[in-house]
Amino acid sequence: MIAERFRYLRPKDLDEALAWLAESQGEVRVLAGGHSLLPLMKLRLAAPQTVLDVERVEALRGIRLEGDVLHIGAMTRYHELARDPLVAEYAPLLAMAARTVGDPQVRNRGTVGGSICHADPAADFPAAALAMDAEVELRSRAGKRRLPLREFLLGPLSTALAPNELLAAIHVPLRAGWGAAYEKFPHPASGYAVAGVAALINKEGGAARAVAVAVTGVGPVAYRAAATEEVLTGASLDAARIQDGASQVAEGVEVNADLFASADYRRHLAQVLAARALRAAWGSD
Repeated sequence: MIAERFRYLRPKDLDEALAWLAESQGEVRVLAGGHSLLPLMKLRLAAPQTVLDVERVEALRGIRLEGDVLHIGAMTRYHELARDPLVAEYAPLLAMAARTVGDPQVRNRGTVGGSICHADPAADFPAAALAMDAEVELRSRAGKRRLPLREFLLGPLSTALAPNELLAAIHVPLRAGWGAAYEKFPHPASGYAVAGVAALINKEGGAARAVAVAVTGVGPVAYRAAATEEVLTGASLDAARIQDGASQVAEGVEVNADLFASADYRRHLAQVLAARALRAAWGSD
């Protein structure tokens, strides 16, 4: 199908983008990589009056250290994330997740900011970023604000982004030396996660000083598996303890069900993947 008519804007810098975002009438959608928005427009499931293409906005690009956090521009593409030396040293979990996204064409065009703003409940990057305790930087002509990612993701395709705001960057605390793993069962057609689990473990003195486990594909939004983290934090992670923690990875979650996977099957997948990710992050694989 063909998209409905729309106004196309291509700002040259961030100031111009924010000005047009504030002044445009009707629904405005930001075009980043285009893998989510363009198919929706072609199917006429989305019909924005204005499309704001931020391809040329250099202020939205780049990966750099800022004190004790890693600044990742919203227009950073998956292939850049997967290969960046700073990410490899301080946030390897993000690189692991980026390598599992779609196929080479998607990884070369898709952006981390686009993934977060689209808020697909089966996307890979939001889970990895949640495990990293990431924050998002939101910009408007009135200023900027920072928000924890767990507060930004509200539900399926729903976020806390205001109509006049743009996601500018993701700020990730440094996790050098932590054990990290991302395990995923991809849908054979789309490549999205039927279930995916991101695990981070800070090992100290033979015990897990800190544990972070985030899940995608299982619930209505990517989430932190609090029950699993509670079971594992402070313990030595032998096989029995890991299995105990993994068994609670979907605790309290309304598990998704569809034509491809029932709720019971998806819950089982999450438990299996959680155990694998935790073993790998702990270093027992």
